[in-house]
Amino acid sequence: MTAPPTTRAPHPAPGDDRYKWTALTNTTAAVFMSALDGSIVLIALPAIFRGVHLDPLAPGNIAYLLWMIMGYRLVQAVLVVTVGRLGDMYGRVRIYNSGFAVFTFASVLLSFDPFDGGRGAMWLIAWRVVQAVGGSMLTANSAAILTDAFPAEQRGFALGINQVAGLAGMFIGLVAGGLLSAWDWRAVFWVNVPVGVFFTLWAYRTLRETGRRGGGRVDWWGNITFAVGLSAVLMAVTFGLQPYGGHTMGWANPLVDGLIAGGLALLAAFVAIENRVGAPMIQLTLFRLRAFTFGNLAGLAISIGRGGMQFVLIIWLQGIWLPLHGYDFGDTPLWAGIFMLPLTAGFLAAGPVSGYLSDRLGHRGLSTGGALLFGASFLGLMLLPLDFAYWAFAVLIALNGIASGMFASPNSSSIMGSVPAQLRGVASGMRATFQNSGTAVSIGVFFSLMIAGLAGSLPHSLAAGLQQQGVPAPVAAQVGSLPPVASLFAAQLGVNPIEHLLRPSGALTHLTAAQQQALTGREFFPALISGPFHSGLVIVFAFGAALALLAAIASLLRGDSPATAHPGRQEAATGDRHTRQDRCTSG
Repeated sequence: MTAPPTTRAPHPAPGDDRYKWTALTNTTAAVFMSALDGSIVLIALPAIFRGVHLDPLAPGNIAYLLWMIMGYRLVQAVLVVTVGRLGDMYGRVRIYNSGFAVFTFASVLLSFDPFDGGRGAMWLIAWRVVQAVGGSMLTANSAAILTDAFPAEQRGFALGINQVAGLAGMFIGLVAGGLLSAWDWRAVFWVNVPVGVFFTLWAYRTLRETGRRGGGRVDWWGNITFAVGLSAVLMAVTFGLQPYGGHTMGWANPLVDGLIAGGLALLAAFVAIENRVGAPMIQLTLFRLRAFTFGNLAGLAISIGRGGMQFVLIIWLQGIWLPLHGYDFGDTPLWAGIFMLPLTAGFLAAGPVSGYLSDRLGHRGLSTGGALLFGASFLGLMLLPLDFAYWAFAVLIALNGIASGMFASPNSSSIMGSVPAQLRGVASGMRATFQNSGTAVSIGVFFSLMIAGLAGSLPHSLAAGLQQQGVPAPVAAQVGSLPPVASLFAAQLGVNPIEHLLRPSGALTHLTAAQQQALTGREFFPALISGPFHSGLVIVFAFGAALALLAAIASLLRGDSPATAHPGRQEAATGDRHTRQDRCTSG
């Protein structure tokens, strides 16, 4: 398949500012909606599983729960480079508009799940994958469309708003999921439909190609090896979180080892292919650009820290802090989202401001400072007691949000401003791949650290605590052998696992009213899990602080920001260099 020859669509008139603001509004809505859907399901999962009549904590059903969370992120991580490259070849607006239509169509079908049980869960997982395809088409090309539409001296501001909209969508989705699922679980998908229809039609009517389209052929072998290789690695992370045999996790599973080894081999083959083909899927020469390489490395480290932190904070609030402060387990998903609003406020406050400042002060100082503040907030969270005073928690997560906003806007602007105009689509896709892969990997890394911390003491503590309240030893031992990952998911789902597991066995009926009240109350499970959980928290937050330090070092090494001082000269020079390389290759 050959793309149309290289063309340059007409740019907006120099005095016409309306188009760039139209592009910013539409792409910001798209990125927000795509990110919102990545997190809205997290809080709505209890209602979704009740809606399809599926017990999420049954041993065979943990896989459904994991794939409901991970499938969307996996597809977005794998596809964004490919659809970004297709945008460079066939038109970024064309691919972007098609993505809006696919995303909206999948949202409609998600809300009309005709099945129950496992088949109902598979319907949702499958259409979530299709929805993620549309989301990938949106996110991969939105930054490139903005970079084409805005002059260099305003790109930091525009990309900052776009980036913060995506990050804010992740956390607003937590609150929206709780509110909508309290009404009807299908509403978490309905909310996309009117928004998607309106912005799809508006995008088709108003957006136009304002950048270069590069000709060339589709690099099929590169696309296949990249997609299959990265999918295999991320699937291995998902399977690694599931219990295997007598192990609390699946990292000893030969399937996991095979997927990792095969995935890495295919990714190595992908690099070899990209160095040989005439029209590669990605331009490896972009990694010769210092700002591009170190900006993406810094973004990957921050993404791993941010994605894992989100899950850890939700479990901390829902599994321990909220029950200890009088909230019923069934109400904790919604309130966890509400109590995390300072994090979203930090994003919204810092992102546009840092983007505006980066256009004038440069990218390196702001992004490096944001990464250091990000790490400092992890250290502060590590020092908090489990039963913290909320004001201290709110201040720390607000600082974390401010730090992410400080980092994200200048980092994105630095990456996108360092590449030639004809490669902005693939560069945007590569940037999104680093970010989405980091989020997907972070879930595996942080959950593995938490499970490892819980596995040593939670089974014994759980069994001993149950026996002290009169539960027969065989039943207590059976509940104590519950995989730690199930306890973590119980906390995330707003389920009291003690009541959930003891009631079917009939053990509660043989206990006194006081014993039943103690076991099914708000304090028994949090008290049992708090010690092991705190040990895991220290490890997780220390790891997050180390990632932030690595991001700060990488950000500092990106060099100065010549594009800020002389944007036109920098773009022309970079474009001319790549044009000469393309001519040499074609020759």
